[in-house]
Amino acid sequence: MTKHPTVTPFFDDRSNTISYVVQEPDGPACAVIDAVMDINYAAGALNFDGADAIIAHITENNLTLEWIIETHVHADHLSGAPYIQDKLGGKIGIGAKITEVQDTFGKVFNEGTEFQRDGSQFDALFEDNDTYQIGAMQCFAMHTPGHTPACMVHVMGDAAFVGDTLFMPDGGSARADFPGGDAGELYDSIMRVLALPDAMRLFICHDYGPGGRAIAWETTVAEEREKNIHVGGGKTRDDFIKFRTERDAQLAMPSLIIPALQVNMRAGEIPRDDAGDMALKVPLGKL
Repeated sequence: MTKHPTVTPFFDDRSNTISYVVQEPDGPACAVIDAVMDINYAAGALNFDGADAIIAHITENNLTLEWIIETHVHADHLSGAPYIQDKLGGKIGIGAKITEVQDTFGKVFNEGTEFQRDGSQFDALFEDNDTYQIGAMQCFAMHTPGHTPACMVHVMGDAAFVGDTLFMPDGGSARADFPGGDAGELYDSIMRVLALPDAMRLFICHDYGPGGRAIAWETTVAEEREKNIHVGGGKTRDDFIKFRTERDAQLAMPSLIIPALQVNMRAGEIPRDDAGDMALKVPLGKL
């Protein structure tokens, strides 16, 4: 955790997602975290501008893409992972508990037996504390369930990519009411992240600019431990569960949850109908 990788953010203003390119300190190897593919849901049209910006950055800086990491199965945007992999290579990785997410939402979307629920759509399934390399930099994955069963925080040198486990200190934390979510587990996962070294850089997956402030994406363990409005300053597990449960009951579903889940549980691939055409389902009364 002493290495200091270069982290380049890419903000998607439709889903308020921040994707990242992470480059090893002393070489050209890099990883992409939580790449976005946009969709015009009403028009049924895909857009790759965000992924193309990431590809351009990697190409222009003569980097070598080794990993395309999904911190979890996102419900608010579609993954750009296979699009980037097709252009630049790299392995697509996600938490091993993706199998639980696939089983849950395979039923919601009434997927047939052709939809494999074993995580085989991904190149790598990370277990808790698994290590892997980006060039000469060793990285490791922490299982941080609560938002979803498959959430992972990826620690790359002195930088940790927390997905939806934490937001910026004035944003708090993500919801825990999706199928498989659990507010108590989320609190425990956050405490595990906050046990990392104080100076560890934390990079956030989403930011909504609370109070009208500028979009932000980088904080530290020390700052989150002290100032996070949901868990900072010694807030207890019971306090968090009560707050999170009451708050989640007031939240609407993300606008892209139906296409996002179908695509992202397939590692970013679009499902197809019997004629082989890209198509999505809209289940009624199941979410």
